[in-house]
Amino acid sequence: MNKEIIIGISGASGVQYGIRILETLRQIGGYETNLVISESAKKLIEIETEYSISEIEQLADHVYADDDFTAPIASGSHRSKGMLVAPCSMKTLASIAIGMSDTLISRAADVCLKEKRPLILMVRETPLNLIHIQNMERAIKAGASILPACPAFYPKPRTIDEVINFMAGRALDLLGIEHNLYKRWRE
Repeated sequence: MNKEIIIGISGASGVQYGIRILETLRQIGGYETNLVISESAKKLIEIETEYSISEIEQLADHVYADDDFTAPIASGSHRSKGMLVAPCSMKTLASIAIGMSDTLISRAADVCLKEKRPLILMVRETPLNLIHIQNMERAIKAGASILPACPAFYPKPRTIDEVINFMAGRALDLLGIEHNLYKRWRE
């Protein structure tokens, strides 16, 4: 069974979700991670977190520039278990939804769709306009899973970390990866 995961962090608020997914996969062990951080996401990491880009990159097994179309994850012949884009900006969603493949994140997502591999897009925007909704519909019809960054409150989170853990855990659930990031309903 392939245990290689692609993680894209695009330029939307909520970069903490992608970081937590990387931290969790590192902690669980046994997974090989490929990371792509967009230039916009790098700016948001500086604004929203205390992490340096190099600290985040060290959480991954392989790191690629968002304009590196020679990266293995840009090819359908390179196998992976699937891809998470967390957070997924509306620009990245649009690029994926129309098959533009103008960045490595959108190209790797396109590869997952064409190869019928799981693609989870943790979209992060509010409120949504009709174009956003239509792009989500296109992505779903192409085979992606849309996971809005909308945490539940039944686990009674007391900290921002618990809210982040819930969403990171839901993303990992969609890839069938066992974790203990949040308390499940009625547990």
